[in-house]
Amino acid sequence: MTTPARKTAAAQSDSHLDEFQAVGTLPFIAVHLACFAAIWTGVAMQDVMLAVGLYFLRMFGITAGYHRYFSHRAYKTGRVFQFVLAFIAQTSAQRGVLWWAAKHRHHHRYSDTPNDVHSPVQRGFWYAHVGWIFTPRHDKTDLAAVPDLAKYPELRFLERYHHLPATVLGVAVWALFGWSGLVVGFFWSTIAAYHGTFCINSLAHVYGRRRYLTGDDSRNNWWFALLSMGEGWHNNHHAYQSAACQGFRWWEVDTTYYILKALSWVGITWDLHRPPATVVRGEQRLGKAIIEKAASQLVATFHVEQIAARLQATLADTPSLADVKAELQHKLENARAQAEAMLASLHMPDLHMPSLPDLHMPSLPSMPTLPTRDELRERAAAMFVRTPSMDDIVDRARQLLIEAVCARLAVTPA
Repeated sequence: MTTPARKTAAAQSDSHLDEFQAVGTLPFIAVHLACFAAIWTGVAMQDVMLAVGLYFLRMFGITAGYHRYFSHRAYKTGRVFQFVLAFIAQTSAQRGVLWWAAKHRHHHRYSDTPNDVHSPVQRGFWYAHVGWIFTPRHDKTDLAAVPDLAKYPELRFLERYHHLPATVLGVAVWALFGWSGLVVGFFWSTIAAYHGTFCINSLAHVYGRRRYLTGDDSRNNWWFALLSMGEGWHNNHHAYQSAACQGFRWWEVDTTYYILKALSWVGITWDLHRPPATVVRGEQRLGKAIIEKAASQLVATFHVEQIAARLQATLADTPSLADVKAELQHKLENARAQAEAMLASLHMPDLHMPSLPDLHMPSLPSMPTLPTRDELRERAAAMFVRTPSMDDIVDRARQLLIEAVCARLAVTPA
């Protein structure tokens, strides 16, 4: 079902594109343009193989380093390999490790809400894919979000000189493989790693299958998973963020996890977190934050303004308490007069006894009803995957719907 946020995403995207820092985009554009230098350098098979190798090396640094280790602490390693991971990750030229982890933790905290740093649901494809990186408000690193990482001086050094690893790699490639190696091997793989990562932010919240209810639009997509060494099982990841594996089933290919597992056999990594069986089977109850997000999404599918308008119109036609009292008083006076006449007639046997008047309450218009719990549950079942917390979502949604209607009535003139 299409949500109101999705309907307005394209329009919002245009306004957010206006926030770009033009100067900040120049290096990014230059890296893309450098790829066309292959017209003059030529493309040898050695260069292509180098590009493929560097792509997967740096993608491993992004997925195993930036993402699963630094952002989510999904496994443990020593301080030396921690630095190696950070260095390899930063050869991708995707900013410093502290900046990357801080932004990603923020993304999970506010996933697909207006506060999300890169939600395609809220701000459209281009902003989520790449535009957010060049906005002034996302330029600085929030060290308060990564105190566990900021305590390491070597990581702060890499953060300060975040271009250094990519520069070192580029110079090394040029020295060993020449200009064609630099253009094809380095720049082509850099661009591929850029967009392989960015597609998870943009497309993995739009295309694919949702196995778990996570309160956002994260999806599983097998071909994203192949290109990104396992990151395409994105709905799995949002269901249990601290897992070192993102492929929860045996057939969900997760190359990054396979490498981490192999490294654990030689003691380089350890304590690789796995999702509990209840999470994998979809049997674990949802947390309050996800229930709140899902309930809000359910309420957003109803037209609160229309419900409030119908109630307002009905209330406008409803007699006031003073009018009801006056009508009852009038009927009581008539009843008293008829009763007195009836008593007087008792001394006149030829007269018939009058009947007492009907003292029914004045008729009131029928009030329009809010969506019932069953109606909410039916719509929730159509929107969300099955979850043991469905009743909690429906109950919370009904509360939110009543609150929204009451709030609307409170600000609507009588």
